[in-house]
Amino acid sequence: MTVPSVTGSTGTSSTPPDPSGALSMDQLGGDTFLKLMVAQLRNQDPMNPTDSTQFLAQTAQFTTVEKLTTMASQTSQALTLQRDLGAAGMVGRTVSYTADDGSQAQGAVDSVRFTDTGPVLEVGSVEVPLDSVLGVTA
Repeated sequence: MTVPSVTGSTGTSSTPPDPSGALSMDQLGGDTFLKLMVAQLRNQDPMNPTDSTQFLAQTAQFTTVEKLTTMASQTSQALTLQRDLGAAGMVGRTVSYTADDGSQAQGAVDSVRFTDTGPVLEVGSVEVPLDSVLGVTA
């Protein structure tokens, strides 16, 4: 049985085709699943139709993958929020950190600025990325 090619919603693919012909996980989604399922239904042998339990199992697997993807996204958001709250809790505390030149320094956190790459602590006139913090004291 042959299955027609599946492309994005605009009719073109934004990623170059894989020479091996395999699809990456980034290329598979709900729309792709539904297109494959419809193609499977269209191309099945009318004298030997596909068992309905197979379609039910495929739908259940698809729903499970969707829910796991949603849960992973929510977990990532929760971790980001927790990191940001932890950084905000450092205001007024003394932190030791690795300076740009590789030496260790310390100072009181005056404020926190949130960027796309993560929280940045303002220690005096120095901006310290949260990843550079080695320790925190009261």
